[in-house]
Amino acid sequence: MAVTSAGPAGDTLRNHHEPLEPLSPVAPSDNATGEQRWVWENCSRNNTAYEERRCDSLPFEALNKSALCLQGRLLNDYYTNLLDCSCNGTVALALGSSVYLWNSETRTLEGHLDPHPGLQRHHMHSITCLCWSRDGTALCIGTRQGEVQLWDVEYQQNMRHIPSHWSVVGAVSCKQQLFSSGSVLGHIHHVDPRASQPLVAASVQKEGICSLQWSPGEERLASGSADGFLHIWDGNITGLTRPQQPIASMKQPSAVKAMGWCPWQRTVVATGGGWQDGELRVWETQSGRCVNSVNTNSQICALRWVEKKRCLITGHGSPHHQLTHWNWDCPSLSSVHSLTGHSQRVLHVAVNQNKDQIYSVGADQCFHIWDL
Repeated sequence: MAVTSAGPAGDTLRNHHEPLEPLSPVAPSDNATGEQRWVWENCSRNNTAYEERRCDSLPFEALNKSALCLQGRLLNDYYTNLLDCSCNGTVALALGSSVYLWNSETRTLEGHLDPHPGLQRHHMHSITCLCWSRDGTALCIGTRQGEVQLWDVEYQQNMRHIPSHWSVVGAVSCKQQLFSSGSVLGHIHHVDPRASQPLVAASVQKEGICSLQWSPGEERLASGSADGFLHIWDGNITGLTRPQQPIASMKQPSAVKAMGWCPWQRTVVATGGGWQDGELRVWETQSGRCVNSVNTNSQICALRWVEKKRCLITGHGSPHHQLTHWNWDCPSLSSVHSLTGHSQRVLHVAVNQNKDQIYSVGADQCFHIWDL
């Protein structure tokens, strides 16, 4: 995993953990014990093609001053959600069965969380989704084995381990102290880690869940399915005994994996189409109407709204493997700039609202930082 960032060349970060998949160090160790380190190096030495393409991203600018060799590989899986940035500017990135934490203020790696300590690394133990709490103190992790784990990030301690689902956890989202998770069998579970019986409410949809997000005001929950349904649920959790039905449902021709609520128009949701669709759609959820759509001619793997800039960022697959910046002035949706640099599809996108930065991770095992 190569990370492009603004750290000075030559800085080092110690790696105190066993690598998920051992890789050759990018530079030989310079300490007496032979301890392997995280090493920063200048991307321009070995990424001339990327430097030549940087002009395409203007007026956005990739902070491509250095690269960090992370030891572990990002799952090249469209149906995972492995990158998120907290309100405090801490980036969480899942590589295999561990989550790495990077501080955007100090530009340092703060450590990593290991949901399965002592177990042999295996595909079945891999993390499939993660999400920060609203206050940035806790991280919710979903796994391929159906587990939901809640972590205290400051102390890097597992607060709760809940075998919540019988299948892969496709997405997680939070509402105050409540953590919601959706499985590929279509089950939505709402967990309160403070309760003696943490599972406090549940819902079921027919289709497998690949995206899940509470609205900015927490009045509604949106779930996206693998067969193209966008469901909107009432935020009033009804419990385990009374089945809950969505209050609105919308349909597109492909999976609703890329999905997000607009922070300043709180009944609006954007969705991105898969490789057979490629359509960016904006929905008014109260009426269930698509207010605008644009054909991007590529798979949309991820999208994020940027509230401070009143814009939308999408991450794409073939043929260009780029990010696109969109202006949204209801109902107008227009493409402004393309951000190029990834050589394979852009799987995940996160936003640091405080620093006006975009983070992207691709199947090319690169993590890019974009400055707005």
